[in-house]
Amino acid sequence: MKRKPSTLHQLHTEQPNHAAGDLDRKSSLDIAQLINAEDATVALAVTRALPQIARAIDQVAAALRRGGRLIYVGAGTSGRIAALDAVECPPTFNTDPRSVQFIIAGGAKALASASEISEDDSQAGREEMSRRKPTKNDVVLGIASSGRTPFTLAAIERARQRGAHTIALTCNPNSPLERAAHFAIVTQVGPEVLAGSSRMKAGTAHKMVLNMISTAAMTRLGYVYGNLMVNVAPKNEKLLQRAISILERATGATHASATEALKASGNKTPVALVMLAAQVTRPQAQAALKRTKGHVRQAITLAK
Repeated sequence: MKRKPSTLHQLHTEQPNHAAGDLDRKSSLDIAQLINAEDATVALAVTRALPQIARAIDQVAAALRRGGRLIYVGAGTSGRIAALDAVECPPTFNTDPRSVQFIIAGGAKALASASEISEDDSQAGREEMSRRKPTKNDVVLGIASSGRTPFTLAAIERARQRGAHTIALTCNPNSPLERAAHFAIVTQVGPEVLAGSSRMKAGTAHKMVLNMISTAAMTRLGYVYGNLMVNVAPKNEKLLQRAISILERATGATHASATEALKASGNKTPVALVMLAAQVTRPQAQAALKRTKGHVRQAITLAK
């Protein structure tokens, strides 16, 4: 009688990578070349999921526009990638830290040390999600390469029960996480060079997807002008000079004029940009930004 393969062995990400079968016998250069060749396939896997990624972008932008939140949830590598994207939004786009949040199995301590046992805690997933009180205004995005992590699965189920829009991000099709969410983004990267190590191609794919979702959603909200991060908050010397440079490039202003406008705006880059581009005062620029909910390009048009 044949033994039925385990669920683990049925996962695409857990299949053997035949090209790497003798990895421990290869030279350093051979290992690097092999990993690099496998990494080169990740972008294609993400390409196949672009329609679903675009759908996620639209949902996230709509949620943030109505005052809702984007809440990432994951365990292990997935949770750390989620945390990285969430904490980068305030310095990049000057958003409220509550707008893009993350939940990681094991809590904040799991960011610096492994907490594998927390991944299996469904009750903790439900409780952590309940603490965030998700509503119909929020988007909750669960990340799990396998698509079956109990903590993440339970969190997504609870978020959906409470009316939130839910999205699964995984590397395996037809997973429990995909079935639990409203829809899924599936990046089928295949087996890893180091068998089962989802910090590699799977992690790379999911970092790429989260980059797309947060950057594109913020762009749709008007926090980007051209391709410039015009909402940047100049909180140190490097960012101060970046803000001045952005103003110069966006408006053609001289360095002196851009510096003066930034100072006159109260060190608010989008306010300074509207002041320069529309040739208006600080109160007028602020009023235009308020009416357009921070959409810089629309504010410039409105202020002129």
